Amino acid sequence: MFKVTLTAALLAGAALMPVVGTPAHAAIQQTPQAIEDIRLNDFLELYFQSEVDESPTFQTRLGIKGDRYGEWTDTSDAAAKRDVREAKFYLSHLKKSFDRAKLSDQAKLSYDYFVYAMEQQIDNARFRRQNYVVNQFRGQFAQPLTLLQNNHRIADISDARAFISRVAGLEGQMADMILRMRDRFAFGVVAPDFAFPPMIETAEGLLKGAPLTAGDDHPLMANFKDKLKTAEIAAADQAVLIAELTAAMTGPFKRGYDAIVAELKAQAPQVTDAKGVWALPDGAAFYQNRIKNYTTLDLTADDIHQIGLDDVARIHGEMRAIMAEVGFQGSLQAFFQFIRTDPNNFYDNSDAGRAAFLADARQQTEEIFAVADQYFHTLPKADLEVRRVEPWREDTVGIAFYNRPSQDGSRPGIYYANLADMTGVQKYVFRAITYHEGVPGHHFQIAKAQELSDLPTFRKFTSYSAFTEGWALYSEQLAGEMGFFKDPYYNFGRLQDEIWRSVRLVVDTGIHHKRWTRQQAIDYFTENTPISPQDIVTEVERYFVLPGQALSYKMGMIKILELRAKAQAALGDAYDIRDFHSAVLDQGFLTLGMLEDQVNAYIEAKKE
Repeated sequence: MFKVTLTAALLAGAALMPVVGTPAHAAIQQTPQAIEDIRLNDFLELYFQSEVDESPTFQTRLGIKGDRYGEWTDTSDAAAKRDVREAKFYLSHLKKSFDRAKLSDQAKLSYDYFVYAMEQQIDNARFRRQNYVVNQFRGQFAQPLTLLQNNHRIADISDARAFISRVAGLEGQMADMILRMRDRFAFGVVAPDFAFPPMIETAEGLLKGAPLTAGDDHPLMANFKDKLKTAEIAAADQAVLIAELTAAMTGPFKRGYDAIVAELKAQAPQVTDAKGVWALPDGAAFYQNRIKNYTTLDLTADDIHQIGLDDVARIHGEMRAIMAEVGFQGSLQAFFQFIRTDPNNFYDNSDAGRAAFLADARQQTEEIFAVADQYFHTLPKADLEVRRVEPWREDTVGIAFYNRPSQDGSRPGIYYANLADMTGVQKYVFRAITYHEGVPGHHFQIAKAQELSDLPTFRKFTSYSAFTEGWALYSEQLAGEMGFFKDPYYNFGRLQDEIWRSVRLVVDTGIHHKRWTRQQAIDYFTENTPISPQDIVTEVERYFVLPGQALSYKMGMIKILELRAKAQAALGDAYDIRDFHSAVLDQGFLTLGMLEDQVNAYIEAKKE
């Protein structure tokens, strides 16, 4: 494997010498600093390529068809331990082989980025067993089907057989998942009781549809047949391939998912009521690790809890101003109830209502693109599509999310909306979510990052939630500044979406640090936001199984707004929001500390 070759090369010192005669380096002036930069970039590129080589799943997401196109990435504990050993090796090698002081500013950022990533990976590994193997929010056993449907392309027989091989290989993937579930159960780490009914329902749902049961084709079979129609495969060969997929699904695929259903049903009766991670082995240290992992800041749970309380109070003030603007008489909580029940705030709970939502979201996306050049110097080349979450996985995914485009441009960025129950899809707030997940949010950030030509590839695909989610939440406010929340009710929806993220700071730390119960968390959410009751329950249950992840959104937004205000104050008339956005986005994904350094450098350069 390539990684073995790379490790051997590094041990021998071979990868430390730049190949300065290659076209990629020919245009660079060969000063000592330039040579040192090349050496570092070569090292980082080799590292990234070795990571790609290790992961057939990652290759497919990148749009790469390699020798392992029909395989799955090894998710076992043994593989995870091997990854940590390698991270320690590469980190040690970097520090011994490169003098940071001799690098350019750009290369220093790459150096620091790699050090941070490896150190965080090593620290996270201490708590691998504290993470839930399966939960109702991530739907880990359903994720492989999403990759097969959305990412696995079929152009010829070889590609089709790789698809079939992967379907058959899911038996092994499920077997490994069960081993890890049992290990964590013995360790005292298992998802809360409320997670099991939706997980069991979803897993059983994956065993329905032809050829497993009578009726319509299973989503995998339907997807396979659709792809065969556009592939260069003769009709007779297509029939053979469909028979082979049928055998894979009725054999190893079914055995794998039958086993997952059985394991979930065996564990469910033994699970206790929901508790935060404080109740897990070494839970307090684990939660502090999660805070650092998701915020990239050195803050305590108490710090973040207070920031959340203060921000909730601030947004309540802005909400009361909108209440006065629309002439509503009553308390803030009464206005929340009005928003929850206002018929104008909802689509029909029907296919027609879902189609209306998708049409609105697409129009809102087009409107942003029409004025984006007034706020950004460059936009991503990749297209953006708006799609409904496939019905077969609606129960185990969130309200909305973004899938990055393929690196080769063959697949667009995708904004997914979960439209299972339209009675919970509020028009006022979902406009903000569309800006968050699509444009100017994740698409302008994530798709653009992987198109940057002057960064090591490693930096384009290693991201930090505080930066990515912080930008997306900032983008909701930016959309308002671009003129898209003129209606006060939709502006209230934007504030509703923002306070949702502020409440997360309070509730997540409340659950995992202050030992709040599930009901306490639901009550705080209900008292302080107009979010629908079903969404509140979904959110609270999400925080229980993903400790710390919900902190990243608001902490990132706060930092970006803080830095923007600093740039505006320092530059005055020389301030241009397009320049600021370039300073934020043109270096790919950053920690919040690194982002602050970049904005400070932009301010100083602009002053000169």
